[in-house]
Amino acid sequence: MQSIRRFIETIGQGVIDLIEGLGRSAMLLGQTLLWIPRPPYRLKQLFQAMEFIGVGSLFIVLLTGLFTGAVFALQGAGAFRMFNAESLVGSTVAISLARELSPVLTGLMVTGRAGSGIATELGTMRVTEQIDALYTMAVNPVQYLIVPRFIAGLIMVPCLSALFTLIGMGGCYFVAVVLLDIDQGTFISQTNWFVDPEDLTSGVIKACVFGGILTMVGCYKGFYASGGARGVGLATTQSVVVSSVMILISDYFLTALMFE
Repeated sequence: MQSIRRFIETIGQGVIDLIEGLGRSAMLLGQTLLWIPRPPYRLKQLFQAMEFIGVGSLFIVLLTGLFTGAVFALQGAGAFRMFNAESLVGSTVAISLARELSPVLTGLMVTGRAGSGIATELGTMRVTEQIDALYTMAVNPVQYLIVPRFIAGLIMVPCLSALFTLIGMGGCYFVAVVLLDIDQGTFISQTNWFVDPEDLTSGVIKACVFGGILTMVGCYKGFYASGGARGVGLATTQSVVVSSVMILISDYFLTALMFE
């Protein structure tokens, strides 16, 4: 009976913790949205967050984009060669990058680098009582710490996603035209014919949503971290896992809404 009771208590406590977490995250998101249009505007913190999220993640995003485009061109050419349709490689890779691969992979890369860094930074501030010190100085920590990072995520992740698509097509072009000797004119014309502006727009919208998700999750996990150094490490790990899962789940629903 004791083991059954402990099992039920464990499940119940898990459900309670989940509901409390959803409530606190919703309240934090609401406070962030309310503080966005209200002065004072922390431009210095905003530019620092944009540099950390965008410029700091530029190399890993571009490197991932280059080899993603190259690998998809290599695989696509092998598959299309069986149907004598190698000319479709460029358009296929371009649509795949613009709609799905660029926003999703950019979101995951930025999550692993910037999202974890945000959670670590805010978690360290929490356990060292720096956030409590902001309250004593009459500075709202949500406006000072979270709003700039949230706005920076909404701005920089779509920019990184667009660059991912550009460099990915560069890798695709190199593999298809230079290495596999696919006709350059056919490659470019087929890409222009099949890729619509809506494909690029949908990818930018997705990247904007993913940027908001990864920054808010990182801020939430760091803002409510506890338990010293171990708690900060746990918050960082949870931030990366939760952000990655939420990006993949939201990608499905966004795709269903945009291309139904």
